[in-house]
Amino acid sequence: QYMKDVNCPFKIQERQETVDWLLGLAVRLEYGDNADKYKDSTPDGAKNTDNTAKNAEPLINLDVNNPDFKAGVMALANLLQIQRHDDYLVMLKAIRILVQERLTQDAIAKASQSKEGLPVALEKHILGFDTGDAVINEAAQILRLLHIEELRELQTKINEAIVAVQAIIADPKTDHRLGKVGR
Repeated sequence: QYMKDVNCPFKIQERQETVDWLLGLAVRLEYGDNADKYKDSTPDGAKNTDNTAKNAEPLINLDVNNPDFKAGVMALANLLQIQRHDDYLVMLKAIRILVQERLTQDAIAKASQSKEGLPVALEKHILGFDTGDAVINEAAQILRLLHIEELRELQTKINEAIVAVQAIIADPKTDHRLGKVGR
């Protein structure tokens, strides 16, 4: 009943969106009651207002009322599983933050490396089961080969970790090159 009274645009099943909307409503109402108190407040981390304003609003010139803009932001938000918000500019900022966090230099470098290998003849690899569809069988073979490649990379990393641990805990008196223990 309360949700209907405050005209919440979300259904009760959409819990995250509803809670976020309610929190936003509470903040708006609190600010509305004490606008003079909060008007001159600045964020704790604000250092230089000129740089902050320049860096915080790179998207200020966008037309947020354009239907194409709204559709694009919603599509991106759905793709990245970002919570919906009434303000599309806020959603776009959330998308920007997520992309900046996920696309670190290491991730970009790894993605830009092209993996070129030898061509693989799929008919030489036995799938072990038959789906009844040749296309699905071929896709399953490809997925199995990719999985094997990932397992080999994992095994290599495990072996490297074992060697590193053994180097740390090995008895320094042991000289495996001489084949004897002690001095």
